Amino acid sequence: MSEGRAMNHEPWRELEEWRGKIDEIDRQVAALLCQRLQFAGNISAVKSRMGETVLQPEREKEVFINVLGHADSPAMSQALERIYHSILNESRLFQQECKDGQQNHSSR
Repeated sequence: MSEGRAMNHEPWRELEEWRGKIDEIDRQVAALLCQRLQFAGNISAVKSRMGETVLQPEREKEVFINVLGHADSPAMSQALERIYHSILNESRLFQQECKDGQQNHSSR
């Protein structure tokens, strides 16, 4: 193999290293998101007992302030804001499903 071809493997190795790091982070993020959803389900049960609604706009504002404070740049802040819009939307849906499940279970 020529020296030029051997050097072409270095970017591929570097790419695989970065992908491996992202794969590890993805495993951690998935585990944390599952934990977050579990906690959201617990919160749904408490909200039901209190007569509160799933949607809590003031709390969501707090979440955004907390999360966006960790961004290193405006571009990261915008990306985190879009990601957390999705996370909060899914958390609301999950809480509603938990609430609906609790109501169906208690009405039997």
